[in-house]
Amino acid sequence: MRDIFRNAGHLIRPAVVLLAALGLFILGRGIFIPKTFGQYGHYDAASLDRIRQRPISYAGQDACVMCHDDQAKVRASGPHAHVACEACHGPQQAHAGADDPSAHKPVLPDTAVLCKRCHEKDAAKPKSFPQVVSAEHSGGAACNVCHTPHNPLRMKP
Repeated sequence: MRDIFRNAGHLIRPAVVLLAALGLFILGRGIFIPKTFGQYGHYDAASLDRIRQRPISYAGQDACVMCHDDQAKVRASGPHAHVACEACHGPQQAHAGADDPSAHKPVLPDTAVLCKRCHEKDAAKPKSFPQVVSAEHSGGAACNVCHTPHNPLRMKP
């Protein structure tokens, strides 16, 4: 047994390195991990306060439907029924929350670009999801030339 501890340097050096690494880990964790991390699960609880301080940019579905009920009915009757307005039209709090909504009129999205985001053929998408090769399908024309964007199954006359 004495022979093992006589030349114990081979045991002491890795133990010192391990303890130093553990100390650095604990120090780094104290510096880089927020104090409220893990309070409500696997995220920083203080981030909720930081998020609340940011200005609201999305109005929400109900705000759109209040004024645009006709478009909401068309959308509700088609395959885009569960797609939120702001998914295509972008954040609209400035428009919906304004005293004069016409002063913050949203820009209509370019359907030639917008529709491709979801519907351009991609092998990673489910087979049941409507997909097209836009260059072959439309010959380069924008989707809203033939389709009604809120209910694309309804073709334009």
